[in-house]
Amino acid sequence: MSRVAVFLFILTGLSFAQQIGDPDFNPPIFHPAYATGEGSQIYIDEAHNNFHTMEGRYKPFADLLARDGYVIKTLKDTIERNTLDSVDILVISNALNIRNTEDWTLPTPSAFTEDEIKNIARWVDEGGSLFLIADHMPFPGAVSELASQFGFKLNNGFAFDTSSTGFDLFTREAGTLKNNFITNGRDNSERVDSIYSFTGEAFQIPKNAVPVMTMNKSFVFMMPDTAWNFKEDTPTISVAGWSQGAVENLGKGKVAVWGEAAMFSAQVAGQNKTKVGMNTPEAKYNYQLLLNVIHWLDGLMD
Repeated sequence: MSRVAVFLFILTGLSFAQQIGDPDFNPPIFHPAYATGEGSQIYIDEAHNNFHTMEGRYKPFADLLARDGYVIKTLKDTIERNTLDSVDILVISNALNIRNTEDWTLPTPSAFTEDEIKNIARWVDEGGSLFLIADHMPFPGAVSELASQFGFKLNNGFAFDTSSTGFDLFTREAGTLKNNFITNGRDNSERVDSIYSFTGEAFQIPKNAVPVMTMNKSFVFMMPDTAWNFKEDTPTISVAGWSQGAVENLGKGKVAVWGEAAMFSAQVAGQNKTKVGMNTPEAKYNYQLLLNVIHWLDGLMD
């Protein structure tokens, strides 16, 4: 069995195993952005069949940001013109069209209506901050139209590093994790030197965006017609130079786009309680990357 086949076999088992939030995940926050409950308002979208929700797979995400002083709420309504008036940062993670909630085959229609996409784009242009996260297929297909409004070209498949039989590692040393304001944080205590990713997508960024996680020649992208159903003839391409995380200033607002969701959660999966996400021992910088992205979206650093 090839290295890729072994990796996919293990990963598929973890992906379909029951996952729950890790109750023991409680990393240190050395310099909280705000006193408890005094920070900006972060809304997590739950109106679009989202795979990650505040009390579900993204509870560790929400708990971490609450400890940093932010006010975390849920968005349960369709996005009308004035829906986002009180929102400082909008988090959209793994939204889906209702067609794909139980069926992860092609096609993957948009999770958002044309009017919702226009309303989000207008809100960003007027000063809103969007954190858009779309994992592997079918999630990129569901938000590709939204992402394209900001110049990002999402791709509906699976990206992974062929040089590894484990999860994908991005490092400064390898040049796959970039040296910039996101990875450097507000001071040296917030510096991020490596990031573990737990299988996502690869996307192309607009020329004015700042890459944070970039793939090298070891990474490939597979495009099955059904999620996790890989075959000998599954289309596979190189994605060297493509991104899995990037940020961009747009109008008066900001957009951060990420191509993997589990790196910002902390789950235990299966009978062996395998750790997946920010709680993985090797992923010791992942939680700090999340804080740094939010701090940038919040205008606390350039």
